[in-house]
Amino acid sequence: MRLQSINPTTGELIEEFEPASDRAIELALETATHAFSTHRRSSFDNRSLRMHALAQQLETDSDRWGRLLTDEMGKTLGQAIAEVEKCAWVCRHYADNAASMLADEKLSSDAQHSAVIHRPLGPLLAVMPWNFPFWQVFRAAVPAIMAGNVVLLKHASNVPKTALALQAMFESAGFESGIFQTLLIGPEPVERVLADARVVAATVTGSIKAGASVSSIAGKYAKKTVLELGGSDPYIVMPSADLEQALETAVTARMINNGQSCIAAKRFIVHADVYRPFVDGFVGRFEALKVGDPIDAATDMGPMAMDRLRSRLQKQVQTLLDRGAERLTGAKPVDGPGYFYKPGILCGIAADAPPFDDELFGPVAWLLRVDSFDEAVELANQTQYGLGSSLWTQDPAEIDTGLREINAGATFVNSMVKSDPRLPFGGIGQSGYGRELARDGILEFVNRKTVVIA
Repeated sequence: MRLQSINPTTGELIEEFEPASDRAIELALETATHAFSTHRRSSFDNRSLRMHALAQQLETDSDRWGRLLTDEMGKTLGQAIAEVEKCAWVCRHYADNAASMLADEKLSSDAQHSAVIHRPLGPLLAVMPWNFPFWQVFRAAVPAIMAGNVVLLKHASNVPKTALALQAMFESAGFESGIFQTLLIGPEPVERVLADARVVAATVTGSIKAGASVSSIAGKYAKKTVLELGGSDPYIVMPSADLEQALETAVTARMINNGQSCIAAKRFIVHADVYRPFVDGFVGRFEALKVGDPIDAATDMGPMAMDRLRSRLQKQVQTLLDRGAERLTGAKPVDGPGYFYKPGILCGIAADAPPFDDELFGPVAWLLRVDSFDEAVELANQTQYGLGSSLWTQDPAEIDTGLREINAGATFVNSMVKSDPRLPFGGIGQSGYGRELARDGILEFVNRKTVVIA
């Protein structure tokens, strides 16, 4: 089946592409193997030089690449440009720090010399999503390449133009052919690629279904995987919080990327003492959001990326309403062309409702009221997910308990959850395993080899 690039603002076809043939896949595997044989022996200085060139290219052409992201998946142009610029940051971070991150570690033993050295693994398969079509790829590929690995990208099927642009970009920056390659394939050929002995590991960002599929295949061949999957992140607001700041940040944390982010705040757990003013401020801010053309600088939220995603979100909303939730505002499709959805807030019903284990991936917030901090933490933890979490309080005891007791890969106090090249990123439970970014990220795909000289 041909891969289609469709503009979600209009619903119109931009371009379509033939998927890679079996011969093209084989050629890509051969090219990756050859590239690894030389790249693994290249110096950090050599890799760093090219990574800095890539960063410069991203910054110089950020408007161009931002427009590509907006056209292909619908995020506002301002957020798209910011995403491209963030990719330049991760390039520079690893260009400047990979050598020290992977320096030999001398250890004490009975031997004359003992240490851990770091060696690359080989060609990696990166299965990446559409919602941050540059950032998700860069944060996985950059540390892997700086460590001496090479990358085969299987991008989401609705962003083929972005996928092709990424390969051209790496090659334009001076990386030899085969160090970063795009495979224009759908889900079906993934098993063949991952089963091939030349592919040594995989990294996946996506749904639980995608992660489970890839990890299951990799497990049959004892291949390493890193998974960053979905989330149902709690956003806890306690009476001591700066309510105005919590409200302003709550809207951004829920609506970023048109509401389509794994680490977006999704369940807003608010203490009874500040529940009513929070509701009033939250609803007012949602109703003030401008939904429209993502190219327009005045637009706060563009369309959802695909019609099927909008339909799924609406079914989830209806399920909640049928179970007793109250619609405070919005939460319904917008009539007309494109895949627009009116930002909405639902409230009420118990913790066994589907969104605790069925991610609301779109511009809908779910508001829940609690009477104590302990109840807030208990409610936050009633989910199969464990990606990010945000806690708003000035109480030192609540901060200490929240950092220790909220089950998540990250807890941010008095700020929204966000990824940063300097900080490890990843989840627990059904949100996945392993870490990206920081030193943890570059260590995921190296052989920490013990060496001993008697």
